[in-house]
Amino acid sequence: MEHKINTLKKIATIFLTIGISQSAMAAEENSVTDKQPATEKVAVNSGLEANKLYLTPIPVIGYNPANGTIYGVGASASYYFGDPKTTKVSNMIAGLAKTSLGQSIFLFKSTGFTANNDWALLGDWRYLDTSQPTYGLGTGPDSSKLVTSGQEFEFDGDIFSGTYDKTQMMEFKYYRFYETALKRIHGDWYVGLGYHLDLYKDIQDNMLDLNAEEKVITSHYSYSQLNGFDPTGYTLSGLSLNVMFDSRDNAINPAKGQYALATYRYNAEFLGSDQKSSSLWLEYRKFHNLTPGKKYPDVLAFWAYGNFITSGDVPYMTLPATGYDQYARSGTGYVQGRFRGQDYAYVGVEYRKHLFNMWWDVPVGGVVQVNASTASATGLNDINLGQYIKPGYGIGLRFMLDKKTGTNVGIDFGRGADGASAMYVRLNENF
Repeated sequence: MEHKINTLKKIATIFLTIGISQSAMAAEENSVTDKQPATEKVAVNSGLEANKLYLTPIPVIGYNPANGTIYGVGASASYYFGDPKTTKVSNMIAGLAKTSLGQSIFLFKSTGFTANNDWALLGDWRYLDTSQPTYGLGTGPDSSKLVTSGQEFEFDGDIFSGTYDKTQMMEFKYYRFYETALKRIHGDWYVGLGYHLDLYKDIQDNMLDLNAEEKVITSHYSYSQLNGFDPTGYTLSGLSLNVMFDSRDNAINPAKGQYALATYRYNAEFLGSDQKSSSLWLEYRKFHNLTPGKKYPDVLAFWAYGNFITSGDVPYMTLPATGYDQYARSGTGYVQGRFRGQDYAYVGVEYRKHLFNMWWDVPVGGVVQVNASTASATGLNDINLGQYIKPGYGIGLRFMLDKKTGTNVGIDFGRGADGASAMYVRLNENF
């Protein structure tokens, strides 16, 4: 426990140091005062109007390794709730789709700003009837995973050894409702409260076989039993306290600015959680415009976040994991959920370059990125955060569908450690 607390202190110190120093630099560069709204820094968006919906409907034809081929309908909508000269663009992404793996997906994700950026509203609603592979807990060699082929452990007075391949497929229905409201208190700083619900039902652990002569015990089942969760379904419901800094020029496709978010979430039994627990989310993004003055600038972008269980236990599928950010974009080169643990940290760097305009005047860009993930594990085995690092890298193309708002479609191909690879087709930038 002491080691965990020290690790959290170190991670928190790193994130806060980066955020405070960069925020101080931004404040000095922009000279924002209490009497001068931060919105005055926003560049004039030529041709854009307040209270007008900029809708980009598209057929959903995509792919990612967790879902296979995706087909359906979707849209990206942009809207200014105030004068575009003093108000940041709000963006909503909605989709309804089926997949080649028999999954059903509905999602609605939003980042909104009221007039003059007085309030920021963050939403993430999902319904999934889906499947996802899991791989045990922690980054590191397979012999250090929670349950691994050939590794013996005691459960209910008997000795078992896992007999499965490292990929463990799960099927489930998932309901998510996240909504956060933040009030601007000074410059680009916001403080607010949120509510977060994760509900898993009808969980099928496909590799679990308790009736076999040699029982097959999966990571999900053993974790659930050892920590007192029903392996067929569970609920995590909590309130959060949030602090956000956002000086990005465009939340859809930033060319400059910074974004930082700290969220402390408390999951209470009186709100419906199976057990009480708490977690901490720390996130930071930085965008450098490398070609000021260009209509479609080249951008160097940095992204880091950490997700930590600070008290109690949470259900297995709600543990911090690869791709568990709001838009499921982290971990290029890996399937969503590839690395999972009580603590998870991620860092990524992207270089985004405008390449050319197609003959019908569609801007085309290219992306090169590298990233790294690390996850801890406590219980049957102990893996410390940062003890093992899993790298990833990728390249991609961007096709801008709406030049006024910066909405684009991206195609990325990534590779990771241990032969992992993945392709993605999705709306907007990774972050």
